[in-house]
Amino acid sequence: MIGLHERAVEAVLFAAEQPLTRAEIATAAGDGIDVAAGLAALVESYADRGIQPVERGGRWHFQTAPDLAFILRRTREEPRKLSRAAIETLAIIAYHEPVSRAEIEAIRGVQISKGTLDVLMEAGWVRPAGRREVPGRPLTYATTAGFLTHFGLQGRRDLPGIDDLRAAGLLDPVEDMMMHVEVESGDDDD
Repeated sequence: MIGLHERAVEAVLFAAEQPLTRAEIATAAGDGIDVAAGLAALVESYADRGIQPVERGGRWHFQTAPDLAFILRRTREEPRKLSRAAIETLAIIAYHEPVSRAEIEAIRGVQISKGTLDVLMEAGWVRPAGRREVPGRPLTYATTAGFLTHFGLQGRRDLPGIDDLRAAGLLDPVEDMMMHVEVESGDDDD
C-alpha cells in the first residue's frame, strides 16, 4: 500500500516544471512529510515501470526508464551538433569551473567567439557564475543542473578522469601524435 509520504513526494515531482532539490520538495509537500522516506519508496515502487524518479546534481525528477528510451528517440527533435570549439569550451568549463573567458582561451590556446558561449548557454548547459574579484572583474562560467541531467551525471565528480579517458583510448592518439612531432622536430635540427 502506498503511504502518504510517497504519494506527496510523487505528486510534487509529477507537477514540477523542473527538477527539484529535497528542500524544494519538502517545501512543496508541506509539514510532516518525510521526503527521504518518500523518495526511497518512490524509487522502489517505480523500479520496474516506464518512468523512474532519478537524482541528477542533487535535484530529483521523473525520466523515462533507460531500457525504453529508444521509444522516445524517434519523436524527439534532432539537436544540432556542437562545434569542436564548443565541445572543448564545455569540457574546460566542466573541469575548471568557475572559469573566466580569458582562462578558457589560455587553456585552449585560441580565442573563443562570443557565439560559442551563447550556444552553450542556449542549450542550458552553461551559466554565468558571477564575477571574479580581480581587476576588470571578469565574468566566470559554470555548468548547470541541465548539463548534469543531459549527460547522466550525479555531479561533477562523475566526470571521467585522465585515467578513464586514457583507458577509453581518447588520449592515446593525441599523445602518440605529440611524441611523433617531437621526434621529427628533433631530427630536423641535425
